[in-house]
Amino acid sequence: MHRLLLLLLAAFLVSCEPLPGPYDVIIENGRVVDGTGNAWFYGDVAVRGDRIAAIVPRGGLRNAEASQRIDADGLVVAPGFIDIQSHSRSALLYRDGRVISKVTQGVTTEILGENVTNAPTNENTLAARGAISDEARERALQFAGPRGFGRWLSAMEAHGMSVNAGSFLGAATVRVYAKGEAEGPASAAELDTMRTVMENAMKDGAFGLASALIYPPASFVGTDELVEVASAMAPHGGLYITHMRSEADNLIEAIDESIEIGQRAGVPVEIYHLKAAGRRNWHKAALAVARIDAARE
Repeated sequence: MHRLLLLLLAAFLVSCEPLPGPYDVIIENGRVVDGTGNAWFYGDVAVRGDRIAAIVPRGGLRNAEASQRIDADGLVVAPGFIDIQSHSRSALLYRDGRVISKVTQGVTTEILGENVTNAPTNENTLAARGAISDEARERALQFAGPRGFGRWLSAMEAHGMSVNAGSFLGAATVRVYAKGEAEGPASAAELDTMRTVMENAMKDGAFGLASALIYPPASFVGTDELVEVASAMAPHGGLYITHMRSEADNLIEAIDESIEIGQRAGVPVEIYHLKAAGRRNWHKAALAVARIDAARE
């Protein structure tokens, strides 16, 4: 398996007219996989600042001026990978923000938020964590209140990171923030709190709402409640992404619920990992795809 030569860059521009030199870096003789679905090709890539300035067939930059040349013979040159279900929340906030374990695998963008986020916090979310140290409590309360999500994003940025990062609002977090870990439907006042938190999170940079309905306390959340919360993000272009209630015996029913939430709330839907778990459910894979295709029509 070919190793990857990682480009930690903001953009990977393909099939473009090369910008003239000089360049900061030229990466030459590598197998270029440009991310468009095209077949790989031997090529040279020129970098200026944080942009790709040229992508040409191998040898096309042989005479170009550059501050540094990297011989990528035997390597693959590719855009950075996007981890759409990242769990690097603690690392990006409190530990080594370089997240070397990710970067060395080619990941350059991390999308956080499946079901749980570090913010917003209040006494309900702190109680759900059980016994924690005074230091942990103090750190969590940095993100207290309905605008805590934005402060959390800013804190990760201030801590410093080597990757690009963004986040959904965790559905379990917004539920616990408003209602604690109690079962049962949310009251009208609790729904108002959830909608407010959702709308504020969108204003502060959230991509949308992310649920994992197979795990409590998110499993306590009903369809109507999810529709209400998701509706609050609709005017802001939010996406509902979900680890569904079932990926096995009730797979089709779970897909139907996800589609219903999107249709009633007026938001697009994405399924984190679509699979038919268990041999007795394997035949449902084709049905699942057909259900999704039909909803798109």
